[in-house]
Amino acid sequence: MNKTVFKLMALSVALAVCPDLPQAHAAIDGVTGTTFNFSARDGSIATPDGGSYYMWGYAEDPNGMQYPGPTMIVEEDVAITINLTNTLTVPVSMVFPGQTGVTATGGSPGLLTSEADPNGGTVSYSFTPTEPGTYMYYSGTNPELQIEMGLVGALIVRPTGAPGQAYAHADSAYDHEILFLETEMDADIHDLVEQGEIGQVDFTTWRPVYWFFNGRCALDTVSAPGVPWLPHQPYNCLTIMHPGEKVLLRFISAGRDSHPQHPHGNNVYVIARDGRLLESAPGAGADLASTINTISVPPGGTLDCIFTWTGAKLGWDIYGHDPNDPLEPHEYAPDHGKPFPVVLPSLQDLAFGVLWSGSPFLGVQNALPPGEGLLNPGGAYVHIWHSHHEKEVVNNDIFPGGMISFVLILPH
Repeated sequence: MNKTVFKLMALSVALAVCPDLPQAHAAIDGVTGTTFNFSARDGSIATPDGGSYYMWGYAEDPNGMQYPGPTMIVEEDVAITINLTNTLTVPVSMVFPGQTGVTATGGSPGLLTSEADPNGGTVSYSFTPTEPGTYMYYSGTNPELQIEMGLVGALIVRPTGAPGQAYAHADSAYDHEILFLETEMDADIHDLVEQGEIGQVDFTTWRPVYWFFNGRCALDTVSAPGVPWLPHQPYNCLTIMHPGEKVLLRFISAGRDSHPQHPHGNNVYVIARDGRLLESAPGAGADLASTINTISVPPGGTLDCIFTWTGAKLGWDIYGHDPNDPLEPHEYAPDHGKPFPVVLPSLQDLAFGVLWSGSPFLGVQNALPPGEGLLNPGGAYVHIWHSHHEKEVVNNDIFPGGMISFVLILPH
């Protein structure tokens, strides 16, 4: 791996580890309310290898497109309306899989729904979400092309009267949540569309070379949300937690391929699929849930998972306690006070990773040579989360990139 690239990656992660940053946990950025005024616009996105690519996208900001579209966060049983204005030269629309009773006003009839005509056409969509969960929305007009071009986004429906839960049952309770909206891109298609050659697009030769979490390729995935150098890609994808906390992972497979995601550190507990809790009967809770170590969502599907980590059953005390020290919150008591199982070599016999704090214990920093270990000031544990398709962890064949993110486990 190129050392400069790796250090930039480590620096980005370390910035998130720093306890002085205001955003200290996994969170989902988005827009809330009951009326959303969106426009379909064109623009460009950046990739970490220096690329810039023509895109279409939904936007709340009238001055620029967004990829993916704004994440709509709404309430169960509360009616919403989305007003769509089309500034593109082709008709576009919006469809909402998993929602019922959607009505469209204005525009022109299309195959799946009413469409906003080119160059200023408008259409309004209204419905009442009746089931909490994780959903997507996208253009129902030539979706093969228009999803590829970026007309796609996430819809999160929160349950009534159940804050801190994904669904109405306590089995879906969480401390933090994070969104993984998965897409991919064939750069040649975007070049053709930018040149006005839509008729030359041939999906039988489709070959993606970029893969995205929330509209960003690694290592932009771990930069803060809304950074100025990614004006059309505001959402990041970095999980930050403490031991014992429950993190809700909301996965949306919004492209054409399935992407097997592997969260290092622990299995995940799959509690819901396609906006429905995995329960055998209403009110039973997630009694049909399963634990897995590789998350694969079919194209067009969604999956909700719970991730937690305590260091349980490692066989040694992750804090380096003496047996008489008090327990930390959520500490695995049977390992309390157990010594680290090996003796670390002396400093002159070690090679130092850029995130090594000088200690194997959570929240501890030990002596290091000058200039080493400065990128993990909190003594966090860092686990990589990534696609298990090797081609999906590059940016146009340059590693590292694509579908890579991290979880940062901070001491209490």
